[in-house]
Amino acid sequence: METPLLTSLRSPRVVAARRLAKRNQRSKERRFLAEGPQAVREAVAFGRLAGGEHAVVEVYLTQEAAERHAEIVTTARAEGLPVLTATEEVIAEICDTVTPQGIVALCRFIDTPFEQVLAARPKLVAVLAHVRDPGNAGTVLRTADAAGADAVVLTDASVDPYNPKAVRASVGSLFHLPFATGVPVEEAVARLREAGVRVLAADGAGQRDLDQELDEGTLEGPCAWVFGNEAWGLPEETRELADEVVRVPIHGHAESLNLATAAAVCLYASARAQRSPGGCRGTA
Repeated sequence: METPLLTSLRSPRVVAARRLAKRNQRSKERRFLAEGPQAVREAVAFGRLAGGEHAVVEVYLTQEAAERHAEIVTTARAEGLPVLTATEEVIAEICDTVTPQGIVALCRFIDTPFEQVLAARPKLVAVLAHVRDPGNAGTVLRTADAAGADAVVLTDASVDPYNPKAVRASVGSLFHLPFATGVPVEEAVARLREAGVRVLAADGAGQRDLDQELDEGTLEGPCAWVFGNEAWGLPEETRELADEVVRVPIHGHAESLNLATAAAVCLYASARAQRSPGGCRGTA
């Protein structure tokens, strides 16, 4: 077995990585940590900046993790990325989780300027307005990725997508699709509409429901869904910005759906409609 290269909790690398637990430090250095084998695997395989530079700066892992996830090590080294073995104590010091899985990647920020999102002529976008829970933000990123969305936009009032909990909740999807951050919700909606994207606010107060949208074929064109705060939804001034306010119908007795579930239902409804014969992604 190799002798770990990182053994001291006071190593400059370890101290610098640990500082990234704080948002202001992440923003200052424009770096973040991706923990766990799935996140690191996706970071190594898909993490690229706009100029082609790799998003991963270094990979840290225990010897046991290196043996268990040898394919990640092989891919990282083939990409020319530094791979450093470390003791379990060092990995535990770096990671945010109580029981880390022995592998973490130091990464550069990978968000995309909003202008580039618009220039790509997106057909399906998730806009997170006032979303404060990092787990929800990461889960919506993962859901948008799975639904084939073109981008996610996090407004200036939403949580940091590089928060460790958000990165973990995205399960690697953070590295799969473009996402813009810090955009005022008014600007996001206005610019998307200028780009020919219909903007729908997902809210229980909507006069129309998702079934109506599907039945009338109004989800077949380019669409952006705006999702609000976990506790109080979307404020009236944000709802008024949208083309329509749409509620997810509750056919049973549940009081409501949580944010991540509602986002999944809405995004998949649009994805299915857009891929229908008459949809904007259809082949017929």
